[in-house]
Amino acid sequence: MQVLIIGAGLGGLVCAIACRRAGIEVTVLEQSAEISEVGAGIQIPPNASRVMRNIGLLSQVQSEAIRVQWIDILRYKNGERLIRRPLSDDHIKTLGGEWLVIHRADYHNILLQEAKRLGANILLSSRVVDVNVRQTKAMLGNKTFAPDVIIGADGLWSITRDSLLDKPAPPYETGDLAYRAIVSRDTLLGLNDPRVRTLCDAPGVTIWVGPRCHCVFYPIKKRTVFNLVLLRPDNMPRSSRKAEGSLQEMQETFEGWDPYCTTILGDACHPTLPYQAQGAAMAVEDGALIGYLLGEYEKVKYTPHLDKRSLQSLLKLYEKMRKSRTTVNVVGAVNNRHFYHMEDGVEQTERDQSMKMHNWQYKSSKYSWLDVHYQQELLGYDVLWHGKQAFLTWWAEEYGGKGYI
Repeated sequence: MQVLIIGAGLGGLVCAIACRRAGIEVTVLEQSAEISEVGAGIQIPPNASRVMRNIGLLSQVQSEAIRVQWIDILRYKNGERLIRRPLSDDHIKTLGGEWLVIHRADYHNILLQEAKRLGANILLSSRVVDVNVRQTKAMLGNKTFAPDVIIGADGLWSITRDSLLDKPAPPYETGDLAYRAIVSRDTLLGLNDPRVRTLCDAPGVTIWVGPRCHCVFYPIKKRTVFNLVLLRPDNMPRSSRKAEGSLQEMQETFEGWDPYCTTILGDACHPTLPYQAQGAAMAVEDGALIGYLLGEYEKVKYTPHLDKRSLQSLLKLYEKMRKSRTTVNVVGAVNNRHFYHMEDGVEQTERDQSMKMHNWQYKSSKYSWLDVHYQQELLGYDVLWHGKQAFLTWWAEEYGGKGYI
């Protein structure tokens, strides 16, 4: 089997690794001329670190990442801690993986080097201009690829998605804007502020929540630098995805917030939606699952009566599984945006009291951030276990389970 992956981002590379581990021939097309060290911090929640363990890369990721011991939510006005979510060894055992933070470039490089080591053919400066989904072909100017399977991992402005839907399908404007900055430890300690020093030494993620805005802060690069993201309503021109940030505008937006937070404001921005730290994690799950399903299919592809229609059926199984799974995240992210950005008032007071009084032994809450059942579903998900069960069921229904080891 030959698989063509369009896009060498995190999800595309995990998919390439999973396919190569199953012995599938893989080509990855990346439009950039080089894969350089860009980006900022990224969180790897337990469901994603579990995938790293399953594909044999957890120790490499751990060597570059920092394990999160807790997540704190603070009130924007005075820095009062409203709640701490513990991430102790017991919690890790329950969820099935660690919560890590890492620089995106380090994370990406680990995946890139592993994909290369396993023999994935990664072609740079390869911009796909059209995808023919009926003929399973991808066109790059004067060159055409005709694999058995095309996997579109080409991001927000996906040409593969347009081809599948047979019409332009640009992303919707969300109304969100993120200032993103990397701040050195030396710069922060140079402020000579005891609270900032305490923050720099804390082994956790800190989140300030306030009216229509929130802020996230955590260490990366062995604590030599810190990642800062500040979310606010969008005021950029439509279709703008990235722009130089205005420090004055950012300071004005967060004026009156906890000084503990505002003394560490940064210098760059781009739109993103980090309401659940799951964007990259979901892409990692996607890549691991499709790679697993195709690998299992490869084992049985010579079974009599197995043809292209059966492969299409398997891809529909993948689509069904990921649609239900990613919906869990999408709904939770929308809920979290409201949870983080409440205007001061009765609802906000009720939320704050719920956090202050919350006991993590309680299983349910009307807020998904506090609901243990929801968090277990989100963070404790084992994508490969579910993939195995789904494949067994699919194979039994399609072919009576014959010939599968």
